[in-house]
Amino acid sequence: MTFEEPLFQIHLNVDYPFNLTGILYFPKVKKNIEVQKDKIQLYSNQVFITDSVEGIVPEFLTLLHGVIDSPDIPLNVSRSYLQSDSNVKKISNYITKKVADKLEELYKNDRENFEKKWDDIKVFIEYGMISEPKFNEKAEKFCLVKNTEGKYFTLEEYKNHIKENQTDKDKKIVHLYSSDVDAQHSYIQSAKERGYDVLVMDGVLDNHFVNSVEQKMSDSSFTRVDADTIDKLIKKDEEIPSKLDDKQKESLKEIIEKNIDKKKFTVTFENLSENDLPFMITQNEFMRRMKDMQALGGGGGMAFMGDMPESYNLVVNTNNLLSGKILDEEKEEKQNEIVKQIYDLALLSQNLLKGEKLTNFIKRSVSIIK
Repeated sequence: MTFEEPLFQIHLNVDYPFNLTGILYFPKVKKNIEVQKDKIQLYSNQVFITDSVEGIVPEFLTLLHGVIDSPDIPLNVSRSYLQSDSNVKKISNYITKKVADKLEELYKNDRENFEKKWDDIKVFIEYGMISEPKFNEKAEKFCLVKNTEGKYFTLEEYKNHIKENQTDKDKKIVHLYSSDVDAQHSYIQSAKERGYDVLVMDGVLDNHFVNSVEQKMSDSSFTRVDADTIDKLIKKDEEIPSKLDDKQKESLKEIIEKNIDKKKFTVTFENLSENDLPFMITQNEFMRRMKDMQALGGGGGMAFMGDMPESYNLVVNTNNLLSGKILDEEKEEKQNEIVKQIYDLALLSQNLLKGEKLTNFIKRSVSIIK
């Protein structure tokens, strides 16, 4: 009686080509996958065999809780024998199909209720789609994504929803997503101002899931909303002219580089809208995704990515009035103060301003107000 009310349960009852009875239920699974495992108890004629069922049932099903009893599962044998036993394999395939059919039934019969439970079962379904091809085929029909407005779509529905507006000049449909809606708020707003839609992908497996989906959708790509300036994330044919010439850019770059961490940040210039921020911090989508995957485990041959230092782009908006104001300022001390303030604001927007630097920013902000 120590667990929460199950989200829903699946009854198992089959007598051909093997005998099996049982019940499995979906617990709430959000962040800590490991805590949820080893909750299925396996019996043979009511005699307990094991609750360590990895390799006996597909990996993703180990997140379910419940009891399975089958006289066709042999007693007193090793797990390696169980994993190679033909009846056990049939049972594993049967349970996978039964779970997929149940989820599809729930989605079709009561989509509203299914959506309410989606955030709690999302990890389980993504896990299954990544690791089990047979489950993936069925799950594509009921796998949902959620946007920042809280609306749910199937993958196909969402693709059609953004196709007209978020197709770039190379005819690729760009799926923008946020891993932290609060931290990336300014980037989300820039996207929305252009009429773009942004997904919420803040789950523990979303990096792996995005990679998996991209491989199956050749005409689509996924990119985090802060991976670059919005006009570069979805490249259109039109280009905005710059208010600064090359000489002015070079002068501005020298001033900026004196006030930032050059080992960590590369200064680039973009011709953005006047309403876009003067400085923006972006991180290459591929590099960031590989590091995130490696941190979770499973970067494949990309293990070295976890040891690479963090690197970012500091994007300077050539059309924001503050860029010109820095150059127009005659006093070097005042130039440096403006740059530091705008730079710290960009760091703050990415949760990168901490410790002594945050304290200095607060003190400087107070002195500017005075």
